[in-house]
Amino acid sequence: MDLSIVIVNWNTRDLLRDCLASVYAGLGTLQAEVWVVDNGSTDGSPAMLAEEFPRVRLIANPDNRGFAAANNQALSRASGRYVLLLNTDTLVHGSVLPDTVAWMDDHPGAAVLGPRILNADGTLQSSATAFPSLYRLARQTLGLHKHEAPNCGQTRLHRAEVISGCAMVVRRRAMALVGLLDEAFFFYGEETDWCRRFTRAGWDVVFVPVGEITHFGSGSVRRLNHRRDLMLTEGTVRLHAKHSGPMGALACYLLLAVFNASRAAGWGALALLHRPGAADRARHFRGVVAGYASAWPKAKRA
Repeated sequence: MDLSIVIVNWNTRDLLRDCLASVYAGLGTLQAEVWVVDNGSTDGSPAMLAEEFPRVRLIANPDNRGFAAANNQALSRASGRYVLLLNTDTLVHGSVLPDTVAWMDDHPGAAVLGPRILNADGTLQSSATAFPSLYRLARQTLGLHKHEAPNCGQTRLHRAEVISGCAMVVRRRAMALVGLLDEAFFFYGEETDWCRRFTRAGWDVVFVPVGEITHFGSGSVRRLNHRRDLMLTEGTVRLHAKHSGPMGALACYLLLAVFNASRAAGWGALALLHRPGAADRARHFRGVVAGYASAWPKAKRA
């Protein structure tokens, strides 16, 4: 088996349908298997899979177990030489899948590969990034991160600290040595932690423009959701707790508190000036601030 493709789904039936159609159209001559782990969807996703994609190997969970735990269910059973973690809101283009496998075959020191990821409008999406260090979080708080180009300005092949989990190819042999995703992460941070573990074990994590995959979820228009931001914060603080210790986690937590409080105040002031959209953004950040105590990571997830 050349490639095992693992897709975690939660109530994204129509996106999943389009994603799978593009995957099967793009396999070429690869020997591949496709796993879908459904996290308790109520939109008819499992029924759609049974009717339209009977080849898919489905793991149906009764509830939402999170990204890391759901992926691990399939990763522990996958038999491909490589595994591809793929989001439901993606489309595979051309020969990116066989080209990726061929590149990995030619570069045995690489554990993780990220291809070119595009936004819905065809622009390059930032999919190869740096670890969210305190320095980078401080730049974000000051608004300086807005001047950074996608992939930190790199468009050619280069080593990266983090590859986005929306489309991440992983060598099975490296995974067997480093281990699966850390299930303490529920929504964000799991692929960042994984990439750091591969790098510390001596493997390469690389961005390689071997082909293109469109990812709709991180486009320019995103729904405001303060609960999502609280989960993002928890994942980021958990990363620092794991890799920098308690003081690093506390510094991260306080820095992100300043970020959210300053945005709540700033957008609130702009709302008084009747700037379009400012009232919604102010309300969003006030929600984050109000629930911020819940963003401190729990000692252990159930």
